[in-house]
This record gives sequence, C-alpha cells and structure tokens, in this order.
Amino acid sequence: MGIAVNGVDIDDSVIAAELPHQAKADNPLRQAVHEAVLRQVLLQEADRLGIAGSDEDERIENLFAQEVVVPEVDEASSLRYYQSQPQRFRSGDLVEARHILFQVTPAAPLELLRQTAELILAELQARPERFEELARQYSNCPSGALGGSLGQLARGQCVPEFDELLFRLQQGELAGRLLETRFGLHIVQAQRRVEGAMVPFAAVQAQIADELSRQSWQRALHQYLHILVGRADIQGVELDGAQSPLVQ
Repeated sequence: MGIAVNGVDIDDSVIAAELPHQAKADNPLRQAVHEAVLRQVLLQEADRLGIAGSDEDERIENLFAQEVVVPEVDEASSLRYYQSQPQRFRSGDLVEARHILFQVTPAAPLELLRQTAELILAELQARPERFEELARQYSNCPSGALGGSLGQLARGQCVPEFDELLFRLQQGELAGRLLETRFGLHIVQAQRRVEGAMVPFAAVQAQIADELSRQSWQRALHQYLHILVGRADIQGVELDGAQSPLVQ
C-alpha cells in the first residue's frame, strides 16, 4: 500500500526531494516520509481555509499565522519565571575548583577507567588531604601538575555538565559521584566560592518574555498539528505531527 493523505498519494519523488533536508536525522528516510506527509496535511488545510501564498512554505506560514493563536506574555508571568530560576539570572559567581581527569583512550577503556576512578574517589572521601597528591599521580589534565587546580571559574567557562555540577557544590565540597564529559571521567571539588548577584529583572525581562513566547508558540503549534493529523485519513504510515522539523 502506498502513502496517501485524505486520498491524495504522496509520490516517491516528493520523499526523495525531502530526504537531503533530513540527512542529520536519526532515521533520514522515516523523517523525510513524515515531513512529506505532514506538509500535505498542512497544504490541504490551507486549501480548505482558502489561505494563499506565493509558494508552499508561505502558505503554511500564513496558515500558522491565522490558526495558531498564542497569548502575549505579561509581566507577572515573566517575573514568576525570573523568581523561579534564580541561578539562571545570576552574574559574577566564581568557584575556585580542582579536578582529577581520567581520560578515555584505546589503552584505557571506559569501564577499566571507571573502576580506577571510583577507587580514587573513595580514597579521597576517606582522606581528602590526598587530593593534590593523587591529582599529580593520576590526572590526564595539565592541571594535574598543579594538584588538579583549575583556578577561579565563572559560569559558562566549562562544558555544560561540568559547569552545572561545579556550581551546585558548596565551598569545600567534593562531588560524591564521578562526572562524565566528552573529555573523560572527572573527580570534582569546589574549593572556594565567590557569590555574585542577581541580574535585575528589568535587564532580562525582554529576554524572558521572548523565551516564554517561544515556548507557548511551540506548545500551541504542537497541539494544532496533533489535531490536524488526528482528523486526517493517513494511509501507509503512522505520523506524529509533533515530531516534524516544521515545528522547531
């Protein structure tokens, strides 16, 4: 059975034309099929509503503009968001940190490295005064020669997962688990914290409003696509309208 939307066949050439645009998808062919089907659903809806445009993309944009209504974000909503995520809107936070890096190499596979790192972490939990000694002995980072010291770090200077863990640690706290990043496995300690301050709400209000508007738009658009897909007669493929790149 071929692929059709409300009795209109989706030609193989349409899917082939879409395929290059989905080259980075986990399953490019599947995503190309879904995109072609969803596009047909949207164009048929534009036909039904008499929505015009210079090309298919413009017709779909005009359909969204008419049918997907998103309320404006008010100041109270922005303020609640600002107050609920204080760490996101801080400036000037610094942490003096040190770590021990266990780098994954062909000679040191991940599981073997993890076993060694777990043993070192357990030793440091029992005898924290050995951090500098063990960093010099085991760390694959140049900081190992400095006892693992990374100096003072501001938010955003490290890869996100390192940053997120480091700024949750209290002064002097040794992370109770290994941290895995693209560089390998880390034992992390925050030595000294310098607290910054909240950025004033007025300075980030527009940024927050834009972010909340995008989130509202995405939710409304996903709901709209689900409604359209749910009432369409789609043959030959199961389609989840919310998974399309059209809604990104």
